[in-house]
Amino acid sequence: MSRAMIAVEDLHKAYGDVQAVQGVSFRIARGEVFGLLGPNGAGKTTTIGMMTGLLPADRGRVLVDGDGLARKPMAVKRRVGIVPQELALYPTLSGRDNLRFFGQVYGLRGRRLQERVTEVLALVGLTDRADDAVQTYSGGMKRRLNIAAGLVHAPEVLFLDEPTVGVDPQSRNAIFEGVERLAREGMTIVYTTHYMEEAQRLCHRVAILDEGRIVALDTPEALVRSMGAGLLVVGVPSEGTEALQACLARHPAVIDVERRDGRLHVRVHHTQEGLTALLSALGETGGTVRSLAVWEPNLESVFLHLTGKQLRD
Repeated sequence: MSRAMIAVEDLHKAYGDVQAVQGVSFRIARGEVFGLLGPNGAGKTTTIGMMTGLLPADRGRVLVDGDGLARKPMAVKRRVGIVPQELALYPTLSGRDNLRFFGQVYGLRGRRLQERVTEVLALVGLTDRADDAVQTYSGGMKRRLNIAAGLVHAPEVLFLDEPTVGVDPQSRNAIFEGVERLAREGMTIVYTTHYMEEAQRLCHRVAILDEGRIVALDTPEALVRSMGAGLLVVGVPSEGTEALQACLARHPAVIDVERRDGRLHVRVHHTQEGLTALLSALGETGGTVRSLAVWEPNLESVFLHLTGKQLRD
């Protein structure tokens, strides 16, 4: 395998007694769209902070194309674009003037600056509104301009943190198409989102974080295949749960059963057969059910199974 565009090696970060990130390691190839997913408090934001140089790591290191972030912070940061979830724009300036300002911050001047401003305005579909004040833009247009600001200095790596929060469908599609185009052109993209369908569409691989550790890392397709055909989440009373769990585990339709927070997570080969197995086990053990959720195999069900939470909890 060729040298990774980004190498994250054994990152640790603590806040007092709270271990926010515990030994996170992964590699991202040039031109890859890499999804970083995690429930609230999983350590995702802290990991991104260390990857972009906004937070110092307690231990471990981040390399960008072989250069250490700690050893060459300015050289690395010039190669990185960051698009935060919070809008970082000047509302009274035009879109074009916002981009000129951010380009100058990164050292662009003259003809090169004007060329880059024109290029990124076209990329995010804002050429026609470039000279209007940002305060007149819709929420989706502001999101797209926020992305353009992270791209104006032509970075090799782009961090996108929740880029579609609160945007209209047209802007969402424009953002998706822009991400796909940038990846085709060789840009490396780290993408965080609370929308699983986005990760499943855009990301070549995803890492799922929980409690400061990576609990899964693979392509979305491989992670979904690992689930089997679906997941039954069964809310049960404490009495008789062990007998019900044991009975389900013996059924040929069931892959495995785990008990978490008063619920049984039942991975099944086929959801219909899994429901039949559940009814049979309830009849055999005299058990009762307080709640039942049936999840077809997708990235959302993988996430729920691994973390016990929905991504947007």
